[in-house]
Amino acid sequence: MVGRSMSKIISIETAHPSSIMPNLLLVRVTTDDGLVGHGETYYTPGAVAALVHEWMSERLLGADALAVESHWRFLYERSRSFGQPGAEMRALSAVDVALWDILGQACGQPIWRLLGGPVRENIRIYNTCGGPGYGAHPTDGSRHGGWSGYGDEGEPGLLQDNWASFHTAGDLAEELVGEGIGGMKVWPFDRFAHKHGGQQISWADLEAGMRPLREIRERVGKQIEIMIEGHAFFQLPAALRLAEALREIEPCWLEDILALDNLDTLANFRRQARLPISASEMLLTRNNFLDLLNKQATDYVMLDPTWCGGISESRRILQLAESFNIAATLHDCTGPLTLFAGLHLSAAHTNVAWQETVRAHIRTFYDKLIDRLPEIENGHASFPDSPGLGVRLHDELFREGSNEYRQSVLNK
Repeated sequence: MVGRSMSKIISIETAHPSSIMPNLLLVRVTTDDGLVGHGETYYTPGAVAALVHEWMSERLLGADALAVESHWRFLYERSRSFGQPGAEMRALSAVDVALWDILGQACGQPIWRLLGGPVRENIRIYNTCGGPGYGAHPTDGSRHGGWSGYGDEGEPGLLQDNWASFHTAGDLAEELVGEGIGGMKVWPFDRFAHKHGGQQISWADLEAGMRPLREIRERVGKQIEIMIEGHAFFQLPAALRLAEALREIEPCWLEDILALDNLDTLANFRRQARLPISASEMLLTRNNFLDLLNKQATDYVMLDPTWCGGISESRRILQLAESFNIAATLHDCTGPLTLFAGLHLSAAHTNVAWQETVRAHIRTFYDKLIDRLPEIENGHASFPDSPGLGVRLHDELFREGSNEYRQSVLNK
């Protein structure tokens, strides 16, 4: 808003709602004129909170909340001095989303208008087939609930989409098609990597993993896209055997079948696989994505706005991908503000093809965190129309003595 006085940052708060989503960190930034920005990130919440309060607050408290790019550049360049990814980038991402939320509120506009306005009316969503506890608490007694990529297979029950994707895949596909959802992401081969390592995959294990995928195609045909998630558990020989078998079901993409340690190997895999590749929310800097694109190692750029540098860096990565004629998709298998940030980015960038969602998360615990749920109808998500992010974290999450609450305030 022209003529508006500076909105000075006076408070930064963090909360870790471990009883709801164990690895989620929530952030609130408050200004002296009463604006409150909301952000989040995922994984190592204690380390990220320490970075926010013990380091980033020195730059932010007392500073102009609307100088978003200045803060991003300062914090990015300083963190580059000691390694940058990943806690540093996740902390920067959470803060950046909160500052964009404040900027939108100050201007009285949703963030997507500040990014250049809408290029579409809504965005297609796909359903990542996790259950209510996917990424949270394992149900099988194991200890890997917080480890990246270790979603358990769930158990029978309402919205237990991970269990259904293994055991009643045709029924699940019919249900999703009935809701108008155009894509489903599954990981039928991960269990074999866990048991035997990802160096090779036996013919018997390959056949077992293909069984639910064939069931999906037999039941609904090509009414739904199938995305195959590998969580980076496989090495090249196993990955090539998987790709050869998967051509039968014509997946929309293969995602992170290989680790991202060597992008030349990923490019080699893409050439031999002869299937579309998606990569990857595991990359956290623009330079990583540039390397990925230069090596022609992917068909879809997958990025997470609360990991790779917030809305500020996500829009730059999306524009970078567009210059290579590469489609993009926004990651979300973590928290609700990641989804909302993705919606704002999707609204303003023409190369975004899909927005990831987890319907089990949206329908079972997102309302414990935020004051409004995303609007999804017939497989498409609408864009928030309120100023800023268009959503608020519940005040009761930020209370002294709960959720490992911390606050840094401006000393007057």
